[in-house]
Amino acid sequence: MKNFDALTTQYSAKNAYSLGLCAKLVYQDPSVIENTVKNEWGMKKFNFIHQEETECFIAGDEQKIIVAFRGTEPTEIKDIHTDVKFILVDGYLEGKVHRGFKEALELVWDEMVFTLNQFQDQDQSLWFTGHSLGAALATLAVAKLIDTIDPPIYGLYTFGQPRVGNKDFAKSFDIFIKERTFRFVNNNDAVTRLPFRSMGYRHIGTSKYINHDFLIHHDISPWQMLLDNIEGRLEEIGKPGTDGVKDHDMSLYLHALEIAKN
Repeated sequence: MKNFDALTTQYSAKNAYSLGLCAKLVYQDPSVIENTVKNEWGMKKFNFIHQEETECFIAGDEQKIIVAFRGTEPTEIKDIHTDVKFILVDGYLEGKVHRGFKEALELVWDEMVFTLNQFQDQDQSLWFTGHSLGAALATLAVAKLIDTIDPPIYGLYTFGQPRVGNKDFAKSFDIFIKERTFRFVNNNDAVTRLPFRSMGYRHIGTSKYINHDFLIHHDISPWQMLLDNIEGRLEEIGKPGTDGVKDHDMSLYLHALEIAKN
């Protein structure tokens, strides 16, 4: 975390890598997370929140506070789409959001806000991140904070994020924070295509596309993306596993982020 730029609101490859480390670390045992955050990263303020199946950690120092939400395991990916809770309901800002994601966020909301108020004693910049379901929860957390408290959110970096709300939600979200929101998509990651647009869902933020060679594209056309998707699938022919599921692995996202920061 020593190279983290806590004061920028622009895209930062180094910040993307650091937040990617957080999005991967949150899958670990709480004791491992705390040891890494405090002893390796030097961030002495720490809290791990666990309510039912929703987990996140909050880490802070004199310059920044980072909130990282835990995502789904590969065996749970189907639940993003098939669970009855994908119904759109009234959410935050304007428009509607995924019912299951909203309910999962509400489980940890009060403790998260309490911790943020405790940690934020020097006007630190606030950062959110997450992978998969964690990315969806981070997005909704930012939306609700903007809607209720409006703290100094400097960046939201998400990885393998499913869609979280409808067109009205995406539009209102982007009005407030699109230029500080960076949504990474790794090649054929199937989760980024759920829930379907036909159900009314839309993506938010600024897209960062990772091609099959692990290079991050900041401005890629739909045609170029389609061709790269096809090339990625062709390279996987004959290999075990499904390309769309394998591309969801946070380790692959982190590999691309590490290349980009150097």
